Amino acid sequence: MHDATVSEIGAQEQARDRGLLRAVGTWGLAASIVNGVVGAGIFSLPAAMAAAAGARAPLAYVACAIAMAAVVICFAEASRRVPTSGGAYGYVEAAFGPLAGFVAGVLLWSSSLLACGGIAAALVDGIGAMVPALAGAGARVALIVTVIGGLAWVNIVGVAPAARFIGGITLVKLVPLAIFVVVGGIALMGMPAAAAVPPAPAEGFGRAVILALFAFCGMETPLAASGEVRDPERTIPRALFLSMGFVVVLYVSIQLVAEGLLGDRLAGSRTPLADAIGVVSPVLGVVLLVGASLSRLGWIASDIFGAPRVLFAFARDRLLPEPLAAVHPRTRTPHVAILVHCVLAILLAATNTFEQLAVLSTLATAGLYFLACAAAWRLGRTQVAIFGAPAPFRMLPVAAALAMACMVALVLFAEWNEIAGFAAVIGGSVLFFLANRALRLRAAG
Repeated sequence: MHDATVSEIGAQEQARDRGLLRAVGTWGLAASIVNGVVGAGIFSLPAAMAAAAGARAPLAYVACAIAMAAVVICFAEASRRVPTSGGAYGYVEAAFGPLAGFVAGVLLWSSSLLACGGIAAALVDGIGAMVPALAGAGARVALIVTVIGGLAWVNIVGVAPAARFIGGITLVKLVPLAIFVVVGGIALMGMPAAAAVPPAPAEGFGRAVILALFAFCGMETPLAASGEVRDPERTIPRALFLSMGFVVVLYVSIQLVAEGLLGDRLAGSRTPLADAIGVVSPVLGVVLLVGASLSRLGWIASDIFGAPRVLFAFARDRLLPEPLAAVHPRTRTPHVAILVHCVLAILLAATNTFEQLAVLSTLATAGLYFLACAAAWRLGRTQVAIFGAPAPFRMLPVAAALAMACMVALVLFAEWNEIAGFAAVIGGSVLFFLANRALRLRAAG
């Protein structure tokens, strides 16, 4: 790619975010990433990991962490070169053109929307279980509207207040997990050892790696707000490495403490963290149940922080109706895109259909990671960069190859009907893009 072309691409990407305010710093973005990755699943994941891999479950986390490290390196490279609204959509579009970028954006947004609706439904169901008066259909819908609507308002008020809110709720939701690790770890030193977690079949280890990989996904949604990050060429890589390193240590610690407290009962527990800390104190068991609800709330906040920016980016590029590209005149946030995303999430949560689409959402994430890693490799080779080309990561080619191979393996692990559904989403995205382009050309002619 010639230097003139590189400069032109960089200028185009920078112009796209004109009007937005770059106000998010390293800690705000890192907190949002931790919030998006450490979701409610960690409160039940240790049981599934123990059932799949037995005592080798912590090693499955480590194996998964190696694969995710490769993905993180690629995202760090791509995001510091093309820190634009839409995140991975922008990286892939800059590397491979608008069609590939649109497919990546659809995978990113659809996965985020499905997850947001499903987690919101799980949140209100959990509240209804703790407060039976709120378990009715009318109260359930009111709770969904209140939660998602309130978080939409926080995001419309301004990107900096939204980042601070996410940082605060991330800290709050991490407190129960910190209590679990610290109190549980101390208790293990002074109590008889629980019956050891039994061994699992060798093929279960691979399943556990897949489960762990699911738990590590989520960084791509907050990065969709890259167009509002301050000093992105430095801030984004730092935030990624800080947040994902923290997540690895946290997950392994939680698994080890859960295994130590519950032993062979871990695999059969429906609420493993609450049950495990309940061995030490029943009151702390309740705290962990509340923590699961806070974790879901925090995840939704992080999703609304990032995912609507994909709709904004599509409209900005004339792939969706122009009003979605509107920026609030006072707060400088993409308020229309935020509202549309939240309304769709409310409808999805109210119908409670996420469970049937969860696998497709995960496959969409794998497809997105594959495209983003390929884009990082190409952007590094062609030296495309909005704010001046940084020195490339030396391990980038190896990281990209490893990450893409892992994502292909993840997709092939799914059932054939699930793979067909994943292919249908990609095919539908391609057809929509081509039809949209044909209409635009006809209108211009």
